[in-house]
This record gives sequence, C-alpha cells and structure tokens, in this order.
Amino acid sequence: MNKELIDYIQNNILPEYSKNDSGHGIEHINYVIDRCFRFAKQFNNIDLDMLYTIAAFHDIAHHIDKKNHEILSAKIFYDNEDIKHFFTDEQRIVIKEAIEDHRASSNCIPRSDYGKIISSADRSTDVNEFLRRTHAYTLRHHPESTIDEMLSRAYIHTSNKYGDNGYAKHYVIDDEYNKFRNEISNLLSDRNLFNAKYLKTNNLI
Repeated sequence: MNKELIDYIQNNILPEYSKNDSGHGIEHINYVIDRCFRFAKQFNNIDLDMLYTIAAFHDIAHHIDKKNHEILSAKIFYDNEDIKHFFTDEQRIVIKEAIEDHRASSNCIPRSDYGKIISSADRSTDVNEFLRRTHAYTLRHHPESTIDEMLSRAYIHTSNKYGDNGYAKHYVIDDEYNKFRNEISNLLSDRNLFNAKYLKTNNLI
C-alpha cells in the first residue's frame, strides 16, 4: 500500500471522525477498515489503496447530515484536491460510487465490488455494540426521549434493519454477521427480552 496515502488519511481525514457521534467515530472506522481488508480476499483484483480510502471516507459527513451522509461523504472525497494525485479519474469515480452505495438502507445493489465490500463491512457483528451505537444516536439526535421512547425507537430501528424483511443487505461470506443476525432474531422475537438487553447494554438499569 501507498505509505504517503496512508499518512495523509491518518493525519487529515481520520481526525474528522471526532465530530461524529460515538457510533460513527474512529472506532467504527477502524472496525470497517479491518473488515474491508478481510473481505477483499473474496474478490479478484481489489486495489487496497482504493478500498482503504473508501472505508476512511465513508462516514465522514455523518455529523453534517445523517440522512444524506453517504452523498456528502462521497462529495468530500471527490472534491479533495490533495488526494487526487493518488488515483486516476476512473479510480476516483469508483471510490465515489462505492461511498455513495455503502448505506444499508439503499435500495440499489452496489455498482462495484468495492461497494459490496464497504456495504458488507459496515454491518454490525456485535449485538452489544449495535445497541450502544443505536443509543448513542438517540442521545445525540433525540436527547429529550423518555426511556420508553428510546426502547420503542431502538426496537423499530432494529426490526427495520435486521428483521426478517430488513433492509440491511450483505454481499460476502461472513460467519460473524450470520451469528449476529441469529442473536438479533432471538431478541426481536421477544420484546421484553429486547428491552432488557438494551437497558443492560446501555447501563440504564
């Protein structure tokens, strides 16, 4: 991998994640980067510099506009003058599209293998961490919520994303994710069990 690119991203891009909520901060980015590199082995001809850049930029605009963060994050990458000399115009388009395509709620299949990798790598595989991220988002965006409202919002979000007809899609072989989905399915089958898990995980009891 290109050390100059890595140094640039580590010094100029990754610090921006301190502006995001804890569920989309630097720990999440490092988690996604690690998973991207592991999943890259399941595909042919993946450029690791491109993949690293995609992972590093994919949530950078989350604090600006959560609902459109994938579009804004892609634009921040594409407009970055310093990083342009690391990639060809064709590579930059693929990177931009992969960042746009990473979001779980997207109704479209990612346009490239890079998009499939980042989309899959961005999925949670730890129930406790997912519930903590969900709670962190609520605290930041709905701080006035009562406990009952938090529980209801968390359950609906979890069901919509990871339920039987959930919108979260996956494009790689991932045993960790399969185990996670089974655990989530068990929680969703029992609302009381879900509530107890959410409360305990977030130190609310």
